[in-house]
Amino acid sequence: MQVKEKTEERKWKTTKVSLKDHICIPNFPTELSSYEYDAYFDEYSTKTATKPFSQAIPLWEIHVFNYPTTHATCSVIFKVHHSIADGFCLMNTLLSCLKRADDPSLPLTFPSRQRSKQPKNKLDFCRLSHFPARFFSSVSNFVLNFGWSIMKNTFVEDDPTPIKPQEDSMQLVKPIAISTMTFSLDQIKQIKNKLNASVNDVLTGIIFLGVRLYMQEHNPESSEANSSALILLNTRKAKAYKSVKEMVKKDSDAPWGNKIAFLPVPIPKLIDSPVVSSTPLEFVEKVKEKITLQRSPLSVFLAAKVFEILKNVTGPEIGAKLFKRKLKNSSIMISNLIGPVEKMALVNRPVKGLYFTVPGMPQSLMITIVSYMGDLRIVFGGEKCFINQQKLKVCIEDAFQRIQTSIKQKL
Repeated sequence: MQVKEKTEERKWKTTKVSLKDHICIPNFPTELSSYEYDAYFDEYSTKTATKPFSQAIPLWEIHVFNYPTTHATCSVIFKVHHSIADGFCLMNTLLSCLKRADDPSLPLTFPSRQRSKQPKNKLDFCRLSHFPARFFSSVSNFVLNFGWSIMKNTFVEDDPTPIKPQEDSMQLVKPIAISTMTFSLDQIKQIKNKLNASVNDVLTGIIFLGVRLYMQEHNPESSEANSSALILLNTRKAKAYKSVKEMVKKDSDAPWGNKIAFLPVPIPKLIDSPVVSSTPLEFVEKVKEKITLQRSPLSVFLAAKVFEILKNVTGPEIGAKLFKRKLKNSSIMISNLIGPVEKMALVNRPVKGLYFTVPGMPQSLMITIVSYMGDLRIVFGGEKCFINQQKLKVCIEDAFQRIQTSIKQKL
């Protein structure tokens, strides 16, 4: 657990763990309908997500909601403080507790991470002749995007919109409501193959288009607003899941801890594509282009180094404020994890579904994505009384349908 030294510096200290302090089993009225338990679960999960951890014990909890909802006969909430590790590590830890439901002796497998293959260009000399122009263009784009990232992380804040309230507060914990929606991974891959993109590019494009439609529906003037998202990236050399034992090794290529970078990506404006209903693929292409420009390994590395230097020079308290400012300057945070293809079981009980969220962020909208058994579940953690989650999900679904229709028309 973390303890504060006399110098006010926080350090990790080994401590004894009492399970009764960490495992919570709430009590609710019995013999209610599954719909009534849905309401209880939503209220309980929201309260659990936003309640601060006790600083007197290690920062993790397990909540067992042993009542049947419309989604499952029993629900389990794993709550872990981000200071312990990032989502990659915590997913590894969770997977170590789970087995394949069909055959526990077999390992879990995961969807492929490969992009669609580009058709080979036989005229290689043409590409060589364009190399100088492409090189200088790449350098120019790197300088511009690196500079934009630094400014975005420090003092350039998004405009107030229907997804970002106009406020000066640096309040970190906001009351949130959690809701989810699901897409088929195969359908997303169809779009991915058509656009020669990654699954993440397509999902981000769908989310960005849906968010813009939501903003426009609430306030047409927000079409011209400057909005951006922070996308969390895993910076480890190894992207495949490892055992916890491997991760804690000294020279591991997938070390334990928080090994993430924040990728600021501007959300394209609908005014850039005036007839978005007929050109949704162009919108997704534009999102892919912006992500590619911002995802330069050198740019991500340098931006992280600049922030680390600022934190070391100014001290931990100012560093924490800079970190909060970096988060608050954007409108949305997006994070995703890959889940297994096969159905899992926890203590021989099949796992119907899983998802995660990251509460406690200054943004009013947090979006997380996880794949499981051929489906992609998108989770919305929206500020209560500000984000209309039902309407947002309708807009996201509308964006997906527009993009899918465009794909079918081109087949």
